[in-house]
Amino acid sequence: MQYRTFDKTGQKVSLLGMGTMRLPVTEDGQVDREAAISMIRHSIDEGINYVDTAYMYHDGESEKIVGQALKDGYREKVLLADKMPVWLAKDEEAMRSIFDEQFARLEVDVIDMYLVHNVTVPVWKRAQKFHLMDFLEEKRAEGKIRHIGFSFHDQLSLFKEVIDSYPWDFCQIQLNYMDKEFQAGEEGLHYAAEKGIPVIIMEPLKGGKLTDTLPPSVKTLWKQAEIQRTPAEWALRWVANHSEILTILSGMSAPEQLEENLRILSQAKPNSLTEKELSIIDQVSSEYNRLIQYSCTSCKYCMPCPKKIDIPTAIRFYNEWFLYEGNPKIKADYPNWLVKDRQPGDCIACKACEDHCPQHLPISEIMKKTAEIFE
Repeated sequence: MQYRTFDKTGQKVSLLGMGTMRLPVTEDGQVDREAAISMIRHSIDEGINYVDTAYMYHDGESEKIVGQALKDGYREKVLLADKMPVWLAKDEEAMRSIFDEQFARLEVDVIDMYLVHNVTVPVWKRAQKFHLMDFLEEKRAEGKIRHIGFSFHDQLSLFKEVIDSYPWDFCQIQLNYMDKEFQAGEEGLHYAAEKGIPVIIMEPLKGGKLTDTLPPSVKTLWKQAEIQRTPAEWALRWVANHSEILTILSGMSAPEQLEENLRILSQAKPNSLTEKELSIIDQVSSEYNRLIQYSCTSCKYCMPCPKKIDIPTAIRFYNEWFLYEGNPKIKADYPNWLVKDRQPGDCIACKACEDHCPQHLPISEIMKKTAEIFE
């Protein structure tokens, strides 16, 4: 495993971080606790020393599982990251209760890397209203957290405003070869680096969208490369090519994904991609952006839906209809995933989901369009 230096402390941080938003699940959709704990511990045994969780991941199960995985001596081997979902708090007292609940779930004495979660305009306003930064400083003084950062899902102008508003220890942004100019993007990465703020990367594979079954036109482009690599390797190497990055979080849901990512990020060096390779990646990015209608990462922040619609799955089918040019197999598979009485056509356009979508998608509109194609 390669390591990069966290300049605030001089600590060496693994280039691959263990994200826990997409842990292994059973057939009924529940987290497979045994498999998840085993995978987290195996990742640490293989050199990963950054583990990231959040209050809402897997409906609160992620924090509990991470806490269990870090017992038996594993806690001392990692930097543990967690986040404050201030948008879920109705007032300052509720915010403090969330913080206490996180420690109860994790069963740890200290959280190394603590973030303001999912910063957008309304989240940042609420954080200021509830004096969140004063609260985090208080908790740092008490020894409950060590480093303060934020994760970001809004426009570049707000990112710069937030960066300049506080002496952050680190920040976390979404970045992959399709999102170079999306949200903070590459410009935000460079801006933070110029300010001496380490950057954590999330969604390097765009929620698996860059590694799932490839459209024929994308396959053709990848075949032009002199060195043949998997889609995951191209995506991770593109992110790792940026020397400003501290670590890359990947939400791995299967042991084989972990093994592949370990292999890739044990080899990928900064500034190592050739001009020709970067050109091919740019062409693939352009092709994906031409084909994909809506940039959903399946983060599930939109869930639960009051009509019990599986929103990420519905958007996936809508996108795949265009990615694969109306292949009838997609329509045939649709009823296996979107059950009767819980389909996009049942959407009441309440737009509660849209308030929480980090990608700012017009979800109610997408549900209507999906229903027109598949129902």
